Amino acid sequence: MPWLDLVAWFVGGAVLINAVPHLVSGLTGRPFQTPFADPPGGGLSSATVNVLWGFGNLVIAYLLICHVGAFDLRAISDIVALGLGMLLICLFSARHFGRFHGGDLTTRP
Repeated sequence: MPWLDLVAWFVGGAVLINAVPHLVSGLTGRPFQTPFADPPGGGLSSATVNVLWGFGNLVIAYLLICHVGAFDLRAISDIVALGLGMLLICLFSARHFGRFHGGDLTTRP
C-alpha cells in the first residue's frame, strides 16, 4: 500500500470530522467560525455558510477516502490513518474553539 494513500485517508478523516460542527451549527441555525469569517477561524459565519462549508468538507472527505487507493474498513492500517486524522483535528479544534466557547479551562484562573 502506498504511503500517499495513508496520508490521503488521514486528511480525509480530518476533513470528515471537521464537517460535523459546521453542519450541526448550520442545521441548528447557529453561527460558528469558518475560514470565511473575519478574522478567519476566529469570527463567526452564518448558519448558511456553515452548512455549505460542512457539505464541502463531506465532499472532499468522500473523494479522499473513497477515490484514493482502495480504502478497506477491515484493514487496521487504513482505519488507523483515518482515525488519527479524526482524533488530531478533534484535539486541535477543542483547544482552538474552546477559547471562544468556554471549553478551554486551561486559560481560566
